[in-house]
Amino acid sequence: MKKTLLKFAAILALGVPLAAATIPNGTPVTIRTGSALSSGTAKSGQTFNCSVARDVVVAGQTLAKSGDAAKCRVTSAKSSGRLHAPGVLSVRLVEVNGQSVTTTSHTFHGKSHKKSNVTKIGGGAAAGALIGGLAGGGKGALIGTGAGAAAGTGVAAATGKEEAVIPAETAMTFTVGGASARHHK
Repeated sequence: MKKTLLKFAAILALGVPLAAATIPNGTPVTIRTGSALSSGTAKSGQTFNCSVARDVVVAGQTLAKSGDAAKCRVTSAKSSGRLHAPGVLSVRLVEVNGQSVTTTSHTFHGKSHKKSNVTKIGGGAAAGALIGGLAGGGKGALIGTGAGAAAGTGVAAATGKEEAVIPAETAMTFTVGGASARHHK
């Protein structure tokens, strides 16, 4: 009877999957995004799917394999202004293989508006001065400069959004239970 019970217990133990070991604090987990994300469309609290990019091994035990499912959450999303304040997007890893985790966050920033705006506004002013100078001499150049700068400012305002973007297939490493990381793009 004891042998039968032991065999039955062994069969049950083999048939029931063991619970995955908890990923300990300080463990780095590298994921790869599945799709692109932009500060212009993302919303705080939104989750998105990704996958484990490298096996997570702790003390010789594989806790997650490359390709396993993972999930990230947008912790902050601020769309870009037209002439200032580039977009900002922060994300954190919240789940690995169905297991909830608390991790570092990654913050991405859109490009600065300064160089782009100066080029557009300055280029408009120079073109206006050239056209005004050819058309009406010194006084025309002065009027053309103002008109060109205004046109350049309009171009900068129309094209000036600089969103923070996380491209598809981006690899990011999060530390379980760790401090935040920043990325400038």
